Amino acid sequence: MSITTTTHLNFRGRAAEALAFYASVFGGQVTAFTFAQGGDERDTADGAVGEQVKWGAVTSPSGFSVMAFDVPPGRAHDPGTDAVYVSVRGTSAEEITGCWHALVDGGTVRADLAPAGYAPLYGMVTDRFGVTWVLDVLPPSRG
Repeated sequence: MSITTTTHLNFRGRAAEALAFYASVFGGQVTAFTFAQGGDERDTADGAVGEQVKWGAVTSPSGFSVMAFDVPPGRAHDPGTDAVYVSVRGTSAEEITGCWHALVDGGTVRADLAPAGYAPLYGMVTDRFGVTWVLDVLPPSRG
């Protein structure tokens, strides 16, 4: 048996846009269906959320995976402050740097991408959707 975890992000009307953006940063495919497609009339009765994302994900061949949905207006939604960081770790400084530059566009740098005591590169950015990402390059194995 194996278990994996996937970060699930909650938005208010911006999930499709966020998923497309993350697919452009990390590669991979967006899979999504709307509340209207899901047939959940409780959430589409007013028609306001029918075309919003009920379930969505980005998965890439490199192993990146994230899920997202749009919280309907009838449900409480408070993204909080630093409730979740999404950590992206890799072995290629070039790949991590490319992801960094894409996430910084329209975002706020919280810690510059630079060498750190425990990693060849580390940085933190809150993207244009309010999601905080921690990116780092894994140190070489000291086996």
